[in-house]
Amino acid sequence: MNVVEFTPDREQYAYTFGGVEPVMRIEPGSVLRLWSEDAFNHALKSIHDLSSEKVDLRFVNPQTGPFHVEGAEPGDTLAIHIVDLTPARTWGASATIPFFGGLTGTDRTVNLQEALPDTTWIYEVDLDAGMVGFEARFGDFAVELPLAPMLGTVGVAPPGGEVRSSLVPERFGGNMDSPEVRAGTTIFLGVNQEGALFSLGDGHYRQGEGEACGTAVEGAMNSTIIVELIKGNAPAWPRLENDDYWMAVGSSRPMEDSWRIAQVEMVRWYQELFDLHQMDAYQLLSQTTEAPIANVVDANYSVVVKTQKSLMPRVEAFQGMHAELSNRAGQLK
Repeated sequence: MNVVEFTPDREQYAYTFGGVEPVMRIEPGSVLRLWSEDAFNHALKSIHDLSSEKVDLRFVNPQTGPFHVEGAEPGDTLAIHIVDLTPARTWGASATIPFFGGLTGTDRTVNLQEALPDTTWIYEVDLDAGMVGFEARFGDFAVELPLAPMLGTVGVAPPGGEVRSSLVPERFGGNMDSPEVRAGTTIFLGVNQEGALFSLGDGHYRQGEGEACGTAVEGAMNSTIIVELIKGNAPAWPRLENDDYWMAVGSSRPMEDSWRIAQVEMVRWYQELFDLHQMDAYQLLSQTTEAPIANVVDANYSVVVKTQKSLMPRVEAFQGMHAELSNRAGQLK
């Protein structure tokens, strides 16, 4: 396997999906070992650093990439398998940002109320123990939590020449903020522009479903991924697969539309996997799926709809690409 290592310089970060020249061209089947900066762009390093003073919203969620995948054309499917995610620092940062988050007034949910306190938390990371520590800012409480590394952003260039902020999740992927985007998962994205132009970033050392306050335990990340290309068969919305589940992600507002998008994408997937009529797929889905919330804080909200493989007849999605990439990943360890 061709292994590519890349750590971007600050001037090489991308802050959008689309509209950015690729940092390099890669062949399908390549293994990429990448470093990515945290969502705050390394602006919050202590509890005394406040987002209103330090964070420039034009330069958040810095992306590593984009990468041009040779041979990728609109209508194809890009498969990105996450082999490993390892925190690149011994600490992570989280924050409540004024008028941002799921439990406060925002620029779209407008209330006559004061902003919640601009507050920063620093989490110490113990890689050997696999733990990350929470310490209360307004009391003496402390607790150790298991590390659960994930990527907040994985995406390709949008269709129609669009340029979208790295804060936005949509059908091209982007800032989905789903804890399902972790080691062992394969992400399937429809290619919209020649070369796919995919990028990743926004490493989270752990995050609860919904990312309620708007930020996870944000941290720089070392990512190992395998990138493959499937000609044709592009999904309308991001699909995920791990050893136990098939999943679809919908991103929109209001949140019930995100749920509807992901439900419809899973209906389509059921039809493909089991050769079902749409109404049979709809009925079967209604009895079998789970629907965790990925985020309720970004420019769009993201919902995951997932089906446990063990409930279903044994079939292969995308010509067995997930199993193939998992096998290759095992050879790297």
